Amino acid sequence: MNIIKRSGKEVEFNGDKISAAVEKANAEVPASYRLTASQVKAVERNVEDHCRAMSRALSVEEIQDLVEDEIMRARKFEVARKYITYRYKRALIRKSNTTDQQIMSLIECDNEEVKQENSNKNPVVNSVQRDYMAGEVSRDITRRFLLPEDVVKAHQEGIIHFHDSDYFAQHMHNCCLVNLEDMLQNGTVVSETMIEKPKSFSTACNIATQCIAQIASSQYGGQSITLSHLAPFVDVSRKKYRKQVRWEFEATGIETSEQKINEVAEIRLKDEIKRGVQVIQYQVITLMTTNGQAPFVTVFMYLNEVPDGQIKEDLALIVEEMLKQRILGVKNEK
Repeated sequence: MNIIKRSGKEVEFNGDKISAAVEKANAEVPASYRLTASQVKAVERNVEDHCRAMSRALSVEEIQDLVEDEIMRARKFEVARKYITYRYKRALIRKSNTTDQQIMSLIECDNEEVKQENSNKNPVVNSVQRDYMAGEVSRDITRRFLLPEDVVKAHQEGIIHFHDSDYFAQHMHNCCLVNLEDMLQNGTVVSETMIEKPKSFSTACNIATQCIAQIASSQYGGQSITLSHLAPFVDVSRKKYRKQVRWEFEATGIETSEQKINEVAEIRLKDEIKRGVQVIQYQVITLMTTNGQAPFVTVFMYLNEVPDGQIKEDLALIVEEMLKQRILGVKNEK
């Protein structure tokens, strides 16, 4: 037989805890008003029988109500009053400060819940610990002030799960679709610095990762980008390489054709695409946001987001290189 704790976790029923709580209340009244040892055991037994007769696990609050009823039924009103007062004081303590133990467990890296809560966070890193500490305060404020009591009660009893309460107290976005096209084509601002339209594919990739990092630090949850927003910058680099190769051939006196110039430019372009995609790969994996979390990003690779022609062929080159590098993977510390 199980009961439901205030955290929503189910644990095995323990009648000794009922007897111990009644004995504490018993000890605070004169001897003539106390329950006898057999009456204390009767309270425990009757509550246990009632719990067994139910077709579900009872909450701690429901069990405490049953204990009150049993003490009153024994007509030990002074003991009942002490027991009710004790419950009330404990409730006030829980409401006034519910974060101390959680925060201390975070500092000592001894909180199993947060260790497993988010695979993108390393709980031994200082910035992560600070984020988790702030999260505990947010949970406390959310539970005591921001949510209706019936929602809090349902969450505590495990009927529902109220998600992201560690960020709910703050006004912030959650899981954004990132408009890289606007930021790359029209420029953007990062850390109060104006970032102009990039003049090459590799620069566009670098700016994209900086945008991803900044957005991850200013929102909760993941974000989505599409490679189609990077595709126009492939041709920007192509034209730059054709101009550069033509100048090099002319400067060295090498006779060539437009076809050869384009072929050499394409070789250099594919190398830049490889390097640009690698920037995205390594930056997104190694960047650490202000809350100590690696950004987690959904990357769309849908060719029909762009019209047929050169831009679709360029997008296909990016997608192909992205898939190659994702399949190859990156090395870990070993």
